[in-house]
Amino acid sequence: MTPINYFKLQAKNLYRDFKTQQLAFDSELQINFYEYEPHYFDIIGILLQHDFNEDSFKLMNAQHLIARFAGFDKWTTLQKAKPLELKLAKLLFDSMHKIHAEEWNWYLSTQERENNIIFDDETRLEIFTEVFYEVEGHESDFPDFRLIRLDLPDTPQEKTIHKPKKKIIRSNRKIEKIPLNNRDRKKIIDTANKAFERVLKRIEPENLKLTIELWDAERFVDNEVLKKEMLPIDWDYALSLADAFMVGHAIQLAVQADQLASKK
Repeated sequence: MTPINYFKLQAKNLYRDFKTQQLAFDSELQINFYEYEPHYFDIIGILLQHDFNEDSFKLMNAQHLIARFAGFDKWTTLQKAKPLELKLAKLLFDSMHKIHAEEWNWYLSTQERENNIIFDDETRLEIFTEVFYEVEGHESDFPDFRLIRLDLPDTPQEKTIHKPKKKIIRSNRKIEKIPLNNRDRKKIIDTANKAFERVLKRIEPENLKLTIELWDAERFVDNEVLKKEMLPIDWDYALSLADAFMVGHAIQLAVQADQLASKK
């Protein structure tokens, strides 16, 4: 099965799961709501993380979600992707429990920036395979929305000309002690601030201004990312934690903002 057909099948399965929708009634709250009996994907989890209208969910919405899970901004971008990009996207989708697409993009951009290089598609695929796909022990803090893994055999690959392997550049820098110097501390705080802005756009809190007022990047870094008991820690991994822990933290702030707003 080619990667594009694999993603089409995943989108159809996701749409089938949404079609299990049944109207139910909560007698305690006196409200109607939808129940699902999904087989492939955690529909409730997806709805909590992504803003979709349950009354008008279409196959195109499922395609959009699958594209996002595979590291693309939308389905049409996935359809236009080159073969190596699609191969990497399938590995990324199948490794959702290990590393989220946002974590991978962050990791890649960090490596390129620190080493002043732009990796080509072949090198990106090689890095992902050797650093994440073939290595056990990775565990993403982002949700894995798959209920089962669809392990289908790939179609036989055409004979290709193998090019010499390129050197994969990895950072082996570690944080041995805290506090950090001013330069490193500023960098990790900047990373946290960017992650917070990105997550805010995704969760769209009702009380946006209050949520922003509650945000304290330095406290987040000190209490969540750089705890003493976590040292020593790889610098790259520490930066990734600022991103990975942000979803839960931002949601907590949004809930706190709602509670404060209700008391006014």
